[in-house]
Amino acid sequence: MERWVKHTGANPQRLKLELTESLMALDIREISQKMANLREHGVGFSLDDFGTGYSSLSYLRHLPMDQLKIDRSFVHDVLSDTYNASIAKSIIVLAKNLNLSIIAEGVETTMQRDFLSHAGCLAYQGYLFSHPLPLYRFEQLAQHGLTDPIKSANSV
Repeated sequence: MERWVKHTGANPQRLKLELTESLMALDIREISQKMANLREHGVGFSLDDFGTGYSSLSYLRHLPMDQLKIDRSFVHDVLSDTYNASIAKSIIVLAKNLNLSIIAEGVETTMQRDFLSHAGCLAYQGYLFSHPLPLYRFEQLAQHGLTDPIKSANSV
């Protein structure tokens, strides 16, 4: 990773590596040491699919995470399933209490976004904003911005 940063000239402080919970089944000390080394160079870390794999709150205590990502399985039925709604809200509160940022994955409707926003989540990923894009379309989007999430998502 260090060689890649030097080779590309990328700013490591703008880099956030996503770790999946399945990685946590490996040696936690070794992972923690590698993360600490990268963190010294400015790299951040996000725990992807939080709540679906080998979830353990002790991992949050021992690993230098910056962000949690609420798995789409909790977001999909957040408006109709009280358990998913409670889990999503609890993850948001947990992240805030640990000074971690939070992203909700799989946001497809404005109603889902609004629910999550009211719960305190301010960052989202999902088809509401865009479907997967080829590089040239992504570059256009990055250059001109996203003005109407629903229109843009439907036009891709």
